[in-house]
Amino acid sequence: MSFRTEKPAAAGGGAGRPRRGLRARAAVLRDRSMRRLFLPLRRGRAARLHYAAILDGQTVNLHAQLPPSVRLPERAEIVLRRGRRRFATEARVHEGPAGEVLVDAAVLLGADVGGVPVDTGRWRLRLRLSHGRRSRTLPLLLFRPPVPYEGPTKPMTASPVTGERHRLGRSFRGSARVVSNGARPSAEVAKVHLTHAGVVVDFRLLGVRAEEPWADFVASGRRIEQPVTAPAADLLRVEVPLDRMPPRGARPEHWDVVLRDRTGRSLRLGRRLHDVRNPLRVFAMRSLAITPPGRPPMIVQPRYTPAGNLRVTCTRMPEAG
Repeated sequence: MSFRTEKPAAAGGGAGRPRRGLRARAAVLRDRSMRRLFLPLRRGRAARLHYAAILDGQTVNLHAQLPPSVRLPERAEIVLRRGRRRFATEARVHEGPAGEVLVDAAVLLGADVGGVPVDTGRWRLRLRLSHGRRSRTLPLLLFRPPVPYEGPTKPMTASPVTGERHRLGRSFRGSARVVSNGARPSAEVAKVHLTHAGVVVDFRLLGVRAEEPWADFVASGRRIEQPVTAPAADLLRVEVPLDRMPPRGARPEHWDVVLRDRTGRSLRLGRRLHDVRNPLRVFAMRSLAITPPGRPPMIVQPRYTPAGNLRVTCTRMPEAG
């Protein structure tokens, strides 16, 4: 698979606004119909989710209450089903303070992390209850989908290990489901090491493979092409000497790192698989004052932009004139 780049928006992008408006109105009508019709009808025959979220990008956290007519079971399982494929994960069942029957579960998603081997598609969530050899299955009703919360962190939108994306959704009748997608093509930075000689960047590829890759360090009107090596399985590395990056004037020069392959397509190196809202502040890296051979002294500062892209800023020291 080759690199994939995003296409720029078409000049007539305003034509999409009416469609988005129609989709938004349709979603409101669908939600209203669900609440007024389907959810009341199914209340006594389904478990109601009081809490449902995927906070770390790969674990479904559930808290549900069983209908009053259902007694405390001996065992409970969360079942994910898509077509003929189904997987079950143990859940904890217990009585609440008012005698209600409650179920808690944490379902890890993704074969590569030791979880349920879901693949791309919509997976139905069901609750299976067992009494001895007898069992019954209940839908899990999701009255309100998870909403983003405010604060310095945010819900993970992708697995920090695989980059696979999972989100909670619901059917037209209100049944909860997991919608899974593969990782977006990206070059995820694992480590940045800064020395007096140069910058070393370790990174991994997600959702894409590169054929004969190299990296370009790009500033305004300048480009440094560097080879890419593989020091370990699933890990790539690029190094750039700092004596090739001195600023040409008094203004700072900002170097971005772009991974390329023989097709000419590209990926920006960055750090995006995280849950912080301000990567520039949280993932701050130390700066270093150096004097490259035959060059004026300068300050080198690796950092992440608000979008998560890696950037190396080189600034001439004031006393250098």
